[in-house]
Amino acid sequence: MAKELSIFVDESGDRGGKARYYLLTLVFHDQADRIAEAVTGYEAKLARADLPNIPFHSEPLMNGHKDYEFLNIEQRKVMLAYFSSFVRKLPISYITFVYRRSQFEDPARLMERMGRDISSAMIEHLGFFQSFDDVKVYYDNGQDIVKQALDRSVGKVLSKGVVRRRKTSMTDYRLEQVADYLCTIELALVKYEAKENGETYNKFFGGIGSFKRNWLKQARSKRI
Repeated sequence: MAKELSIFVDESGDRGGKARYYLLTLVFHDQADRIAEAVTGYEAKLARADLPNIPFHSEPLMNGHKDYEFLNIEQRKVMLAYFSSFVRKLPISYITFVYRRSQFEDPARLMERMGRDISSAMIEHLGFFQSFDDVKVYYDNGQDIVKQALDRSVGKVLSKGVVRRRKTSMTDYRLEQVADYLCTIELALVKYEAKENGETYNKFFGGIGSFKRNWLKQARSKRI
């Protein structure tokens, strides 16, 4: 049976270029490692707590927007904790690239840098990536610079014959939501260390010490 690797992609940073930081997270999952039991357990937790089983999306969860607007902060904190526990049980790995917007003259420069960084990371772990017969990249094509960086890096490092890109959505794949969660944790670290964390992070994660001991430590245990 052919070995298949899925790569789920998420980014943090607005299209208008106003965000101070831009983060790109890639989540790697060997399709032979089933996650159905972990998903079922996570959804059962939500049901027992009378919380909605909706696609996880960290920004509206933490700010009480969109699907989360009718939930109070305690409910949203529980949902974040449940999703964190879910991530901890998954057979995945990930990598996040962090960029400061001020270092790039325009989006094209940022795209080139992302492409180089993805290529370097894949070359560093080439044995791992070459152990799979098929590598599929899942990205919703939300931002063109990310799509171009993925096209130029994954296809360049690996045989183009084994790379297929598919559009996806937050609704369709829990692992896409995991990429969103991990991107948020890595962005939180950047903001804590720059003393830009603000009240929302403090409410959900606590101070920087609590954040690093708990949330960051759990996430980093999955880094490739």
